[in-house]
Amino acid sequence: MPSFSSFNDLAQHYAEALSQDSFSYAFAAEIAESQLSIHDEPTQADMPDPELARDCITQLVGDLFHLMADTRLEPLAGRIAWGVVNSLHRVAQQVERQEDDTARELGELARIMDPSEVHSSKLEETQRLCQSQAEARAALECMRDHAAQVYRIHTGSPWSSASGSRTSATPYASQIEARDFRAARRAAKQEAHNPQGPIVVVSGGVQWLHHEPIWERLDLIKARIPNMVLVTTGQHRGADKIASAWADHRGVHTVMFRLSHRNQGKAGFDRNKSLINLQPVEAIICEGSFMQVDLAKLCRGHGVPVTIMRNADFAPEPAAGAL
Repeated sequence: MPSFSSFNDLAQHYAEALSQDSFSYAFAAEIAESQLSIHDEPTQADMPDPELARDCITQLVGDLFHLMADTRLEPLAGRIAWGVVNSLHRVAQQVERQEDDTARELGELARIMDPSEVHSSKLEETQRLCQSQAEARAALECMRDHAAQVYRIHTGSPWSSASGSRTSATPYASQIEARDFRAARRAAKQEAHNPQGPIVVVSGGVQWLHHEPIWERLDLIKARIPNMVLVTTGQHRGADKIASAWADHRGVHTVMFRLSHRNQGKAGFDRNKSLINLQPVEAIICEGSFMQVDLAKLCRGHGVPVTIMRNADFAPEPAAGAL
């Protein structure tokens, strides 16, 4: 067994081991020819080597922290690394939008009953474009997800995008009928944005600092409900961030229910009602504001098992002789 000089080395070892299969899958050439744009000629060139791709991303993000460690620029390393991960995320989003446009065009072409060779050729080209863009997006998302893992190892915090959803999908099989391809793509995309599974809600104040009880309780719940989906109230500090970090470590889907700005006076109450409408199977509510009190009442009123955590329950014991 390899030896490790620090927790970061151990965490990076496991992150790379877990990402190996995802790179091998995402970087497999699933289609005979690739064409990312109508301006490009179809190519039979291979995908990048998956191991080289993984090593490149590990080094790209990790070297920033090694460069700035123990220097006056060290506090900036995390911000720069966040930008690297975000660059991969933004390009993946751009490719996804192109894929969406191509998929719509594919659907329109598939509905036209035209037996001509010209129409058939256009349909094949459009399907090749859509499949190629899906393949490229999957590879970019794989690199982004691994870069986010390296970022988490060095900063201790999960990476999250400034806007938009972060989802990952796998490439699609080649040589399938256009309508079936569109249906499969639509179902996969819906699953990525709406993960299916029993909902477990976590909510708490931004000042909450006790991560051990949240992790321990979530581990117990996941042992009972392996396919659970974590839903938080979307705070970037406190209990929500601790729960999101747990989900990142455990590979659990996370959905963040942020406040709606449409009705600011009642936004918190409306969000709590929306959480209950998800029919959660369990909830963890940490001491915070009256919003947490309201959510706890709603959970109990709807028969949702709820674990209440209070700061006083985890306060350090006073030192001997202290007043």
